[in-house]
Amino acid sequence: MDISARSDYAVRAMLTLAASGEGGTPVSVVRLAADQDLPRKFLEAILADLRRAELVTSRMGASGGYLLARPASGIAVGDVIRAVDGPLAEVRGERPQATSYDGAATHLPTLWVAVRSSVRSVLDGTSLADVLAGDFPAAVRTAVAAPGAWENR
Repeated sequence: MDISARSDYAVRAMLTLAASGEGGTPVSVVRLAADQDLPRKFLEAILADLRRAELVTSRMGASGGYLLARPASGIAVGDVIRAVDGPLAEVRGERPQATSYDGAATHLPTLWVAVRSSVRSVLDGTSLADVLAGDFPAAVRTAVAAPGAWENR
């Protein structure tokens, strides 16, 4: 699985907003970009997607900026990725269950659905608050403890 720069930046920006305190002072795009060393123009486009997905709200003016639209514990990392990049797992632009193959690959859609399920388990089961606290759900702890999890292949 490839985590796009767009998704990475979106999650990092959301974590910065979560760390700034819920319901508090809005965080400017300039500060978000500086805090995470992100390109400002790209971040502005990402924040627009997050706003459309109702994950952030924005306030205008000199003291304006962005806030989480709901508590960090209620925003899954999967929600953030879907907001900026679409579905978590696709096969050639199709949903895994919509794929169909003949011959030796007949059962391949089952594997693609399992991959999507695994990704959902981790990303939808982990909130921004979990990442911020470093207190990950069991699915994440189990996955990172698996033999070879931290090794390239």
